[in-house]
Amino acid sequence: MSVLIVLIALVLIAGVIFVVSAPLRNANRPPAGGAAQQQLEPESAERHELEVAREAKYREIRDAELDYRTGKLSREDYEAVDGALRTEAVEILNRIEASAGE
Repeated sequence: MSVLIVLIALVLIAGVIFVVSAPLRNANRPPAGGAAQQQLEPESAERHELEVAREAKYREIRDAELDYRTGKLSREDYEAVDGALRTEAVEILNRIEASAGE
């Protein structure tokens, strides 16, 4: 009887591990049509990269603002960092507009 309980417990643990690890296993797979789509539409892939860069830059701006509000950055440091980040964001936006115009 105790062997049956151990066997059932092992099967249940394996099932739980399988279900919980599903997102981790799927994270390593490339998206459907990813490589083929990039080969067919390089300008679309470039635009996607620019949009990802834009979102990352916006996140950096928000992080710098949060650091300033929590006192991790002085006003002078915040203004310097914020100015540089916003300049880079504008450059990315200009590149996105230029790629959309082509």
